[in-house]
Amino acid sequence: MSSKGDQAHCERIAKELSLFGIDSTMRVVSAHKTPEMVLRIVDKYEAMSNPKVYVCCAGRSNALSGLIDGYVRSPVLSCPPYSDTFSGSDIYSSLRMASGIAPMFIMEPGNCALACAKMFALYDPKIADTVKKIQKANASMVYVQDCEVKSHGYVPRIQSNLGNVFDKTDIKLSPKNDHFQVEKYVGKVRDRYNDGKNVVLITTDRLTGFDRPLCKIPYKGMVLNMVSKFWFDETQHIIKNHILSVPHPNVTIGVAAKPFPIEFVVRGYMTGSSGTSMWTHYQKGVREYCGIKLPDGMVQNQKLWKNLITPTTKSDEHDELISPEQIVSKGYMTQEEWDFCSAKALELFEFAQQKALERGLILVDTKMEMGRGQDGEIILIDELFTPDSSRYWLAAGYEQAVAAGKPPANIDKEFVRLWFKDHCDPYKDEVLPEAPVEIVTELGRRYIMLYELITGKDFEFPDASVDVNQAVQRALDKLAA
Repeated sequence: MSSKGDQAHCERIAKELSLFGIDSTMRVVSAHKTPEMVLRIVDKYEAMSNPKVYVCCAGRSNALSGLIDGYVRSPVLSCPPYSDTFSGSDIYSSLRMASGIAPMFIMEPGNCALACAKMFALYDPKIADTVKKIQKANASMVYVQDCEVKSHGYVPRIQSNLGNVFDKTDIKLSPKNDHFQVEKYVGKVRDRYNDGKNVVLITTDRLTGFDRPLCKIPYKGMVLNMVSKFWFDETQHIIKNHILSVPHPNVTIGVAAKPFPIEFVVRGYMTGSSGTSMWTHYQKGVREYCGIKLPDGMVQNQKLWKNLITPTTKSDEHDELISPEQIVSKGYMTQEEWDFCSAKALELFEFAQQKALERGLILVDTKMEMGRGQDGEIILIDELFTPDSSRYWLAAGYEQAVAAGKPPANIDKEFVRLWFKDHCDPYKDEVLPEAPVEIVTELGRRYIMLYELITGKDFEFPDASVDVNQAVQRALDKLAA
């Protein structure tokens, strides 16, 4: 730098360089006042064999970058601090150099660091990988911004459908033989029709939390079912799943399987607000969670040292935390079954985390279900990586938010759960307050935004004049025929 007044500008460049693992040294010299000092210092650096880049931060009459560039064989970058002197025209002293003098000009400190990193990437594969990651992060940020802007245009459509949500199913399955019997089960979100061989899962617009109904969200059922189908299709190479067909956006037909009475909860971050969440227990002083020893000093929403599997029992009333050792000792699963399922759950989660990050998302945690199909093979069932079974954050700004002690920007139902926690005791109050229209609408928008982000496809709105039950019935009748 040409004076100590440029130090803040140089420190911004140095901070950006550190993200790539690149060391830097700052010096104050003047091409006008101490030219011999400039050359003496440069001689010292030129004697070193390691790759180097000189970044010259001098404004007004910038002779520094030209002097150094004419003296060294290493790359020279000129990144002058912003100046409005002469309406910024003094920038020309950095732009126009004498013939044979060619320092590269970059105005923005972050871009200057990136340019340095690309040069060092020619020597260092680790720096090259970091450059690629940053480029992917920049691309994914654009995907997120596009989906967010586009989804706000859906708000009028969502609001117009608030009184026409799909919350109850009423269908009939066509008999296939004389002994045909259908068992109907109404779950928290999905209604299940089971004939003993196949199962028809119909996903509604019901939203639950704290083990009870909270509200109804337009188009939620379609989003959940189609996001789940996307992930089932993407992960077939990891484990076989139960899907046979998806004849309607709200409907999945799968093989009837015998589920394990365990939910395979996988976590990548210290977070959560429910009674079984890791953060809820940790802040109460719990340091052993599902058989896992947790270190002191962790903070809310920080990334765990590795992805952890923290199982719970599967119950229609209230899930309970359980350790792998208890799962085996109590006879819920054999050791062989647990080893296989837990390994697959971690593999699925890691795969989905990488896919999500490419679209600007952090997959924070999830829960999965597995069971044995009719041939005895262990398969993946129920739903997969939906915004109901999983927590998603926006990758952009995550580190800054955690450093500031603020919650990361989320794109799941957690903000609705927090609203109910702020306005009632959702575990004890007999009657819950009605969620505001703006809350319901915003979650509907986020669900659709998440669908478009994950799948890369535009959300197709159904014909609002057609009853969903009738549409589902027609789709099933057509399939049966």
